[in-house]
Amino acid sequence: MGMKETAFAYIDAHRDDILALWRDLVNIDSGSSNVAGVNRVADRLEAELMADGCTVKRYPFEQAGDTFTAQYDNGGKAAPVLIMGHMDTVFNNPEETKQRPFTITEGKAYGPGCLDMKGGVTIGIFAFRALKAAGYDVRPFKFSFAGDEEVGHLYSNAPELIGEAAKGCAATFNMETGYPDGKIVTGRKGCLIFDIVVHGVAAHAGNDPERGRSAVLEASHKVITLQALNDYPRGLSVNVGAVTGGAVYNAVPDHCLIKVDTRFLDPAIAPEVKAKVEAIVAETHVDGTSAEITRCQMVFQAFKADEKVQKLAALYDRVAQDEGFGPMTGKTVGGGSDAPYSLLQGTPTICATGVRGAFNHSPQEYAIVESMFEKAKVLIATILRLEEM
Repeated sequence: MGMKETAFAYIDAHRDDILALWRDLVNIDSGSSNVAGVNRVADRLEAELMADGCTVKRYPFEQAGDTFTAQYDNGGKAAPVLIMGHMDTVFNNPEETKQRPFTITEGKAYGPGCLDMKGGVTIGIFAFRALKAAGYDVRPFKFSFAGDEEVGHLYSNAPELIGEAAKGCAATFNMETGYPDGKIVTGRKGCLIFDIVVHGVAAHAGNDPERGRSAVLEASHKVITLQALNDYPRGLSVNVGAVTGGAVYNAVPDHCLIKVDTRFLDPAIAPEVKAKVEAIVAETHVDGTSAEITRCQMVFQAFKADEKVQKLAALYDRVAQDEGFGPMTGKTVGGGSDAPYSLLQGTPTICATGVRGAFNHSPQEYAIVESMFEKAKVLIATILRLEEM
C-alpha cells in the first residue's frame, strides 16, 4: 500500500480508539471558567502527544486554562504543519457532563463540546498518528491548543503563542466546528467589544426632578446612534446587547452601562469603528452628563481570506472530492476563532476542519460520528498533497 492508503487503513483500524479519546475528552468538564477542568484536558492531551514522541511546552495562567504547544520532529526538511484547536467549552456548569455525558444515538454524538471542539482536537491527533504510522517524514508537526478561546482569551496571551507556533509553517488547520454540509471556513468576522459607562446626576423624581441629569436618557441617545453604525454591505454589524441603569422608579438615574458588540469582515475597519464609537461617547445630548469607555477589547481578529487561504482551501476541497467526501468548499461566517492569529504570521490557514455537526453552544449540540473518520482522511490526504498549493 502507498502512504495514503496505509494512513487511511490506520484510521479504519483505530475507530474505537478515536471514539474512546473523543468520549474521554467530552466527559471532562472544561468550561472556560473551569481552569482545573481545562487543565485536565491539557494533561490528557499532553500525555497522548508525549507518548507519540512529541515535545510539549505548557503556558499556565492564573485565570485561564493552560495553553500548550507541541512539536514532533520526524526529520522532515519541509516547512511544518500546524494543527490548532482549543480545549475549553462554553458550558461552565462543573457537573454538565454528569447531566449530559458523551453518548452516541443514531449516528450522532452528544455531550458538551463534542462538536466545539473536542471532536476536531481528536481528529487532529489521530491524523498525525496515522501519518506517523505510515512513515511520513516530509514535514514536522506542530500543535497549539488554547485554554480560553470561548471567552476570547480575556486572561491569557494565547493569540501570541498561537502566532509563535504558526511562524514558518506551510499550513495551519484549525480543527474548529465543521458544518453539516461539509463546508469549511475561509472568513470570519472580527469582534471588538465596548463597555460604555454614562454618568448622570441623581435626584428625587418627585421632589426635585429638575436637578437630576438622567444617565439613562443620555444612554438612549447613544444607543440609537450606535445602532445606526450598522453597515451590512461592508460587513459591519453593531449590536447594543445590554443596557443597565438606575435602580428605582422614583430616582433620576445617575449611571448607565451600555455593552456593545461590533463585528467586521475586514480587519482594516476596526480602527474606524473604534474612532466612531469614541466620537459617540464624547458627544453629549443631556447637559450635565458624561460618558467614558471602560472597556475596549478585540475579542477576535477578523479572518479575511487572502490568496494563501484560498489556495489551501481549494486544495482541501479538491482532496475531499478526490477521496469521495466532497465538496468541502469555503464560506464566511460571523463567529470568531483563533484562525486569524495563524494567518497574521503569513501562514496559509483554513478553519472548521473538525467534525461535522450543528447547534454548538447549546444543549442540542451534536456531531456526526462518521464524519470523524472522513475528516481525518481528508486532513491526511491534504497534508500529503501540500506541495500542490
